[in-house]
Amino acid sequence: MTERSPAVALNTPRALIARELPNAKRLIIRAPLGTLGVLIFAFMGAMALLAPVVSPFDPYELHYGAEFSAPNDVFRLGTDNVGRDLLSRVIWGSRISLLVGIAATAIGQVSGGFIGLVSGYLAGKFDILVQRIMDILMAFPTMVLALALVAALGPSVVNVIIAIALVQIPRAARVIRSAALAIKQTQYVDAARSIGCTHWRILLRHVLPQCLAPFIVIFSIELPHAILIEASMSFLGLGTPPPTPSWGGMLSGVGREFVESAPWLAIWPGAAITVVVFGFNMLGDGLRDVLDPRLRT
Repeated sequence: MTERSPAVALNTPRALIARELPNAKRLIIRAPLGTLGVLIFAFMGAMALLAPVVSPFDPYELHYGAEFSAPNDVFRLGTDNVGRDLLSRVIWGSRISLLVGIAATAIGQVSGGFIGLVSGYLAGKFDILVQRIMDILMAFPTMVLALALVAALGPSVVNVIIAIALVQIPRAARVIRSAALAIKQTQYVDAARSIGCTHWRILLRHVLPQCLAPFIVIFSIELPHAILIEASMSFLGLGTPPPTPSWGGMLSGVGREFVESAPWLAIWPGAAITVVVFGFNMLGDGLRDVLDPRLRT
């Protein structure tokens, strides 16, 4: 019978869990709201991925004779004006909200972060030109600019993603530019420059890693903002076209028209938007507390 070496024993899954468990406990105690945000994000992500499994009915299925049914044992959240199950539509609507929110935020933040990174590092006339373009984009209210872009492109999921991504670029560029301006003045960047490192190598190997913490924080903050914009655009009829289930679309039309006689039509999609936005905001606050060295004790 052979004995495992101490090094192997220390790297077993049980040993790794035992070693990291105290750190996880300290993190939960230190940022409880961030932990709540992680749980909400995990729950909504699982619900969106498992929508075909967990939804009790097809979101497009019409149940004749069950129109405007209040929440009951069969339809847990009630039905709409044509007998579609609201619980199923809320579950499937999470797919649209998370898809648009994550895709638009990823495109907008990565694009804006890259622009800010290069602009802050190179500085000079290039930086002045880029920042004036960002000023022009930021001069328009976010919602107005997104609505104008979708009105020009046409209502569809892809166009909504493009519009929301474009309006997020200036804020990401400003945040990452500020970080890059501070990092380029450090001694290790001067040392890398003195030994002949190219600008791209300095950007990718020395400046970019130090910008990841603010990038992660602003990503988690802008994600719920993107979900709110998508819901608002769907509410106004310029977002996801019907009959595709969308939380904003469910609040509009029938949900707004029959809010007094059938309040569940507006309560449940509104509650879903509220929970998601709250959870992601708490996640952003938790990440800021963990990643910002000025807040560490």
